[in-house]
Amino acid sequence: MRGLLLYIILSSSITCFSQQVNLLTVDQLNQRIANGKDTAYIINFWATWCAPCVAELPHFQRLQQELRNEAARVLLVSVDFRSKLESTVKSFVRRRKLKNDVFLLNENNQQEYIDRIDSSWSGTIPATLFVYKDKRRFMEKSFTYPELLQQYQNLK
Repeated sequence: MRGLLLYIILSSSITCFSQQVNLLTVDQLNQRIANGKDTAYIINFWATWCAPCVAELPHFQRLQQELRNEAARVLLVSVDFRSKLESTVKSFVRRRKLKNDVFLLNENNQQEYIDRIDSSWSGTIPATLFVYKDKRRFMEKSFTYPELLQQYQNLK
């Protein structure tokens, strides 16, 4: 009985501290950017099935950690199917121990959201949007950490 009680307590505390993955629309993303006028945003679009995306995720985690005292936010936006949120995306985030703000893009029409995020986007991932005040740069490529840091520094 004691063992069962301890298991329940530990399971609850692990659940409480596990990383959240929230749904996010393009409108909500744009509103978040608009509300954070003095914040630099580095928004990475990725998917659990995309090997180059997965390979660069640690670079985005490191960047957020290094910028923790600056007005900068690294957002990870998964473009996996919404039906994969529970079965794939949340477990992937837990296994990888992602600490960044993680979202799943909650849009139905892929071509429409691609155009709304950036009209030059072909839909290829990984892709990253850098936004600071009136500067906006969109790049379809995989980053090394030095490249990612350089892009952030060029933004400011």
